[in-house]
Amino acid sequence: MINASGVIYNRCIAIHKRYYRMWGKHLGCAKLQSHIAKLRKKNPFWQSVGSQAVQDICQRIEKAYQLFFKQNKKGVRPPGFKKVRKYKSFTLKHAGYKFLGGNRVKIGLRVYQFWKSREIEGTVKTLTIKRTPLGELFMVVVVDEGSNPEAKFTTSKIAGFDFGLRTFLTCSDETEIESPQFLKQSLKIVKSASRRHSKKLKGSSNRERARKNLVRKYEDISNRRRDWFWKLAHELTDKFDILCFETLNLKGMQRLWGRKISDLAFGEFLQILEWVAKKKKKLVVFIDQWYPSSKTCSHCGHVLEKLDLSVREWRCQECQSVNGRDKNAAKNIQAVGASTVSLGNVRQATPAIAV
Repeated sequence: MINASGVIYNRCIAIHKRYYRMWGKHLGCAKLQSHIAKLRKKNPFWQSVGSQAVQDICQRIEKAYQLFFKQNKKGVRPPGFKKVRKYKSFTLKHAGYKFLGGNRVKIGLRVYQFWKSREIEGTVKTLTIKRTPLGELFMVVVVDEGSNPEAKFTTSKIAGFDFGLRTFLTCSDETEIESPQFLKQSLKIVKSASRRHSKKLKGSSNRERARKNLVRKYEDISNRRRDWFWKLAHELTDKFDILCFETLNLKGMQRLWGRKISDLAFGEFLQILEWVAKKKKKLVVFIDQWYPSSKTCSHCGHVLEKLDLSVREWRCQECQSVNGRDKNAAKNIQAVGASTVSLGNVRQATPAIAV
């Protein structure tokens, strides 16, 4: 079914490109869905995928094109063709699946067994089947839990956090959290596995085994990093009731520092932290991206005109206090976040439940 979804996806991309060459304009999602529905009736292989999954594929492509139209000047490219064997998932929304109780689910005409990582609580909205590079299958269930619970304060503490390349997080109470940098630790192992993979004959079983070995190395790094993120998120939410962060342009930072930003994976940590904070009824606050947290003196409020990235410590011209770059920024983020909470402008997570 995932392979059929990949074939349908590539056909949709081809139709988009042909339509633009012929008429010079974008093909709407509704017209594409109508055309694909007609083609699906003539192709038995396509019929293995539910009609709602086919509609979702068209909607994914529409979202990708809308993002391209909006941010094409920022280097965003239009959606392109994908290899069918690397296509990852399909999504069913209101039909095409049924939970039979226990650990069984009916998808299409077949019944499957699955291992349940947690109980499904709430009304099921969508069901997504995902395939990993190793060929393992995962089922992701998105549910509607109803109204968000009110925040529950237990420690009455608020903290600001500054993300950095040298120190993963600097807290406003002047504590620092270093990242293990799991990719950097295992870089020699990954390079060795990558060399062995590149030397194998293309299309051979040895190359496939080497590819899976390389994928396992990357998955091991990802799993260790994610485990550290979960433990850190629980530690911070147990210690503080309100956690304040600065909104960052992570894609822009990745273009500048590349593998370093990918290894730190700050965006993934924020997603996990929001999930944990919601479960514990804590608050995660994000201040404005353009607030000069590093250039503002946390003692008197004086703002510098310019502060280079190489400057890690500076003296305020007004109050003569010496400010460490990261610690000063964390204190300013805490102050601005506290004022944001008082105004009620708080962003809380609404994560999905994955099974």
